[in-house]
Amino acid sequence: MISEPAQMRSGRIAVWTAVAGTVFIAIGAFWLSFTALADLAHRSGIDANQAWAWPLIVDGIIVVGTVSVVALAGGREAWYPWMLLVAGAAVSVAANAIHAVVAADADVPPVLAASLAAVPPLVLLAITHLTVVLVQRFRVQLSSTALAVRAPSTEVVRLHQYPDIPEKGARRDIAALMRQRGMSNKEIASATGVHPSTVGRWFAGTLGTPDLQKGATS
Repeated sequence: MISEPAQMRSGRIAVWTAVAGTVFIAIGAFWLSFTALADLAHRSGIDANQAWAWPLIVDGIIVVGTVSVVALAGGREAWYPWMLLVAGAAVSVAANAIHAVVAADADVPPVLAASLAAVPPLVLLAITHLTVVLVQRFRVQLSSTALAVRAPSTEVVRLHQYPDIPEKGARRDIAALMRQRGMSNKEIASATGVHPSTVGRWFAGTLGTPDLQKGATS
């Protein structure tokens, strides 16, 4: 069985490899969209020295909006970054498509040119969201794993300090906490100093009692 540190290391390598790939793709998508929007801004009358700011603003909203949506997921405030994200993506896709139609050769169908030009901003939107989700998911897993590794030793020390704790008192409550953290009956029995069959009886017969629920949630 792979130890927790090994799992954490392999998970970290997998996540950061994926993040590196998504960042590389995002840079390419951003550059294609950036150059197209900058050229469209220049064609529309914005000075060449200032045209770069327009795509930075439009595509920047996509990046910032995506990060904000993930950070505020589930909250009432999430509607605002979602609105910015949708608006930025819509403007970027439309502007890239318009630029493709304007700048494409005469023998290239406008629909084809617009479709190809819409890919970079859409990829930028999807890949930015994927990057943020990967990083956030790995941080949550890392925190949960660290808590699960630390928690048993904390409870064992507590029980060793109070060896005369009655079986129907805090031992059962602490066992419920350990069960919630994913420990097996054997591990709980070793930590609480009882036989595994005793732990099985606790959970089989009295796991749903008010006293045990109170101890599990305190």
